[in-house]
Amino acid sequence: MLKEFKEFALKGNLIEIAVGLILALAFAGVVLSFTEDIIAPIVGAIVGQPSFDSLTIEVGDAEIRYGAFITVLFNFLIVAFVLFMIVKGANKMMPKKEEESGPSEVELLTEIRDSLKGRTV
Repeated sequence: MLKEFKEFALKGNLIEIAVGLILALAFAGVVLSFTEDIIAPIVGAIVGQPSFDSLTIEVGDAEIRYGAFITVLFNFLIVAFVLFMIVKGANKMMPKKEEESGPSEVELLTEIRDSLKGRTV
């Protein structure tokens, strides 16, 4: 059982996923800092409020914090845009796969016809 666990834990895919997760967590910190330290002050200069976290609606005894949701949504959009740009750039740098060119449909049918002609019944 220990041997099976070792094989599972040391598989390449699992290690790659772990590295990807660690990088994603570090990237989340970078994005959070980018939004809070760079974007929020710019938004604050334009709108007059650097953070949306204080925006709330009182409903009876409850407080709906829609501003915090707007902030998280804004962070998500930034992450999505950055990832889009990374994937787009990576796709441009990847070598293009050449389409495998095989015989055309007409050529295949001609080969089939010729092989059937050569058969003796």
